[in-house]
Amino acid sequence: MNKIVVFSGNAHRELAAALCKRLKVRLSPAAITTFSNNCLGVQLEVNCRQADVFIVQPLVTPVQEHLMELLLMLDAARGASAARITAVIPHFAYARSDKKDAPRISIAARLVADLLATAGANRVLTMTLHSEQVHGFFSVPVDHLNALQVLAQHFRGRPLKNTIVVSPDLGNAKAASHFARMLNLPVAAGSKQRVSDDRVVIDAIVGDVDGKHVIVIDDEIANGGTIVEVLEKLRERQVKRIVVVCTHGLFTGKAIERLRGQAGVEEIVTTDTVPIPPHKRLPNMKILSVAPLLALAIRHIHVGASVTGLFE
Repeated sequence: MNKIVVFSGNAHRELAAALCKRLKVRLSPAAITTFSNNCLGVQLEVNCRQADVFIVQPLVTPVQEHLMELLLMLDAARGASAARITAVIPHFAYARSDKKDAPRISIAARLVADLLATAGANRVLTMTLHSEQVHGFFSVPVDHLNALQVLAQHFRGRPLKNTIVVSPDLGNAKAASHFARMLNLPVAAGSKQRVSDDRVVIDAIVGDVDGKHVIVIDDEIANGGTIVEVLEKLRERQVKRIVVVCTHGLFTGKAIERLRGQAGVEEIVTTDTVPIPPHKRLPNMKILSVAPLLALAIRHIHVGASVTGLFE
């Protein structure tokens, strides 16, 4: 395989630049144009013939525009005779649409997976899919990373006596258990029912959380409804210090307002899989970088080494 060439759309250039710094390669320029008829056009401004091309683009707001940018960049790289093209998607927003849970609805995760392959992606590198079954929707190889080691490292060396890890729902309990094992902590989980896109109900917390310090961990925080509900249930159990952790800090809608109003939350820890602008940053918020992990995964992909080995 020839040299590594990295491009970025407009979704998260800061992350792309950070992982390029780790890789010791230049972030290659790409011109993205919006025409008068509102169509997009893309031109890759560096020769990538027979190169190992990586295009960095999380699917964040505006999701549809960033998805279209990514598809056009994949197509441009294929037309430029790249040897291999990897779509680096730290946050795959459509992973939530992974099943037919109502009549006559589309399974958008599968459709977008097909679009990426059709546009020219030979491989996909992503992180912490909302649903693991989405991995199987792709017809090209997928390297599915997680940020649990990055998050766990933040807590190593801290006094964690009388602390328990809490998953807001049973669906995330597997990842929460893995995170808890990294820190040698017990784990509990909430029993959640989703009422609507922005409202959930936590029936109970399953586990011995009474009077303990808690680390609440979820894959993402969007509008904050789930976190608020689980914190209310935890306070009923007289928990002490509270820390909230997630991989994808989307903080949509009233999320920041809701989190700001949560008394007793010592720290909110998230990563930079998505851009977090200044107005969404709270004084007790810590943003960890996944650029080193993504850069290492890209290096392993480039030389044909195991990506799974990064987590063993």
